[in-house]
Amino acid sequence: MIFEQIPTGGCQSYLLGCAETHAAIVIDPNLHQIDHYLTLAAKHDLRIRYLLDTHTHADHFSAAKEMGMRLNACVVTHRLSPAPYVELRLDDDNKLAVGRITFQALHTPGHTRDSMCLVAEDHIFTGDTLLIGGAGRTDLPTGDPDALYDSLFHRVLKLDPKLKIHPAHDYQNHASSTLGEEIATNPKLQKRDRESFVAMMQGLNLERPTHLTEALRANMHGGKPVCQLMAEAAGRIAFIEPEELAAADNPLVLDVREHEAFAAGHIPGALHLPRGQLELRVDRQLPDPGRRIVVCCGDGEMAILAAATLRELGFINVAALHGGLKAWQNKGFPLSTV
Repeated sequence: MIFEQIPTGGCQSYLLGCAETHAAIVIDPNLHQIDHYLTLAAKHDLRIRYLLDTHTHADHFSAAKEMGMRLNACVVTHRLSPAPYVELRLDDDNKLAVGRITFQALHTPGHTRDSMCLVAEDHIFTGDTLLIGGAGRTDLPTGDPDALYDSLFHRVLKLDPKLKIHPAHDYQNHASSTLGEEIATNPKLQKRDRESFVAMMQGLNLERPTHLTEALRANMHGGKPVCQLMAEAAGRIAFIEPEELAAADNPLVLDVREHEAFAAGHIPGALHLPRGQLELRVDRQLPDPGRRIVVCCGDGEMAILAAATLRELGFINVAALHGGLKAWQNKGFPLSTV
């Protein structure tokens, strides 16, 4: 088995490949690592056939949908996953063959209702069911400490203690562990009666993930995270630097901030059209679709989305002010309140 572990902060994903058939799978792919997976696959002469999420992630954005479309690869989850873009849904004890490598799925609810572990050869990929030195939290949507107790003590921990565990998170940079080592040393597994374990999990009082809602809507329903929207929009438009705008010949500067921000200071001569009203008012306020337009906002981000929208509406000669009004002021150019 070809094995590559790819960390992204505390998140862990895995590229596994069959050296005989060159088929590969990525487990818990992260949207920010797509190029890395492709580079590693090319290095080992592998073709990624499957993208598998061990559960619905609440703290990062899955790359499964994007890579599935890009590579014509199959997206795999447990059958209870709500994601609409899944092509293959595994149930308890189902097997998945990746070349000569066979993965056995174990339904292990608790962290989420769709959590599963995968056993292949002498490895177990535990998602957020079992971590090195810990266990998946149960206080997020569909979490259940009673179910996690059953998944751990009645299922996972009854497997071969020599199995090497590979979780979806590792915040302590542990090199490796086995089920036997976790049984002996993992603090979460020392509460071996149900009542004590459930009370411990309910009393953790953990901070909620920073991008909880955004990650859940993207991973549960196939929506796009804001970072992806921004990257796609930026790839469709041109940018102009403050010095270029100051020297430009009569461009129409379109400020898409709200009224209060515009009134407090804007580029002299700028036209005001709030981003939230852009589609409804653009034809009245921008009658010439061929006019050169430079879109600006406070820090440049809203202008990127607005400029991309204008291009979609047919305003082709449009650019965004790079860095927004912050960059404009940092270069010493004036603002007006008139």
